Amino acid sequence: MKAQILPAIKMSILTFILLAILYPFVVWAIAQLSPNQGKGFLVEGNGKTYYKNIGQKFTEDQYFWSRPSAVEYNAAGSGGSNLAGSNPEYIQEVEGRIAHFLSHNPNVTKEQIPTEIVTASGSGLDPHLSVHALEIQVSRIAKLRGLGETELMSLIKEHTENPLLGMFGPAKVNVLELNLALDALANKKGVEHAQ
Repeated sequence: MKAQILPAIKMSILTFILLAILYPFVVWAIAQLSPNQGKGFLVEGNGKTYYKNIGQKFTEDQYFWSRPSAVEYNAAGSGGSNLAGSNPEYIQEVEGRIAHFLSHNPNVTKEQIPTEIVTASGSGLDPHLSVHALEIQVSRIAKLRGLGETELMSLIKEHTENPLLGMFGPAKVNVLELNLALDALANKKGVEHAQ
């Protein structure tokens, strides 16, 4: 029995040192070499500080809407709904989102709505939308903000991140950065917006 206890204690101490002390230190040290020292990418706007790499909730009609979140944009508990695409509860939820989107965007047809605007991502924290998902919202925002649709299309184009090396992944737009730029444009033109 002594022959087994001593090696088990040594192995426990070694594992503790490796996994509870050395490994976290190495990860922390690598993070210090990354932009913003591993604290996330911060952006300021409207007197607040946001994490631009975490989805933010935008549901007001005068803003570009965010991708839905199954976790209400809570970064402490990221995750999807875990419901299958054939689940009746999930189908009802998505159909409700479609109906809500169409009621606020009457010039859009059901067929024009991209999947990402009515379904949550796997993490529930996706900060990006496709260019198309934003372009179909332009008419609503232009009308409410008193801005030209051409201006808003240009704003989307300015904030479009192209695919990696021009071929990996889709073109996408960070919704938070776009909405902050939208507020800045509205302020510049003296157009009111909701806080």
